[in-house]
Amino acid sequence: MYVGKFDDKEIDFVAEKKDQKVYVQVAYRLSEESTVEREFGALLGIRDHYPKYVVRLEDFWQDNIQGIKHKNLAEFLLMDEY
Repeated sequence: MYVGKFDDKEIDFVAEKKDQKVYVQVAYRLSEESTVEREFGALLGIRDHYPKYVVRLEDFWQDNIQGIKHKNLAEFLLMDEY
């Protein structure tokens, strides 16, 4: 696991195991448009087939954006597969 970089944007977590990879951005809240743009924007430019997630603490915002999955922290941690 490491912090990733894409252009001038930071990816909070990049986890790799064997031939698998997952990208994760973490946000406390996504209540402001600028936060949504920053967190999802960091992942939108990555053009590979690996899963991409934005994980946050709040429960009420559920939209996925262009294939980037959006999960509550508890929901993310309880997933069987990423």
